[in-house]
Amino acid sequence: MPRSILEESRLHPAIRDKVANLHADVVHNVQAAAASNRILVVGMAGNPHCRRARKALAAAGHAFQYLEFGSYLSQWRRRNALKMWTGWPTFPMVFARGVLIGGASDLQRLIDSGEFNRFLQEP
Repeated sequence: MPRSILEESRLHPAIRDKVANLHADVVHNVQAAAASNRILVVGMAGNPHCRRARKALAAAGHAFQYLEFGSYLSQWRRRNALKMWTGWPTFPMVFARGVLIGGASDLQRLIDSGEFNRFLQEP
């Protein structure tokens, strides 16, 4: 079942542009990085789960790109745009081959099961 998103017809015309473009630069930045890097970790300073995801990738021998958007008290609005775009509620957001695979725990489960390597090798 697809995630519920408020239909554009349910937005007053006066605010549609604001909704469509709020922090669009952040979303475009992450979209471009996810498309041009085999593995991308999107995180924030001071978050131990972001560090855990990077350590898991390094321990498994995977090169990755890391984008950081603020800390707990800064840039939260910009990070919120990413949450709204992906539907993923927490950081880090780990992308592999342009696909959001989840956060640090999800990544570790995929690495432990061998699924992550298989996914990376798919055509």
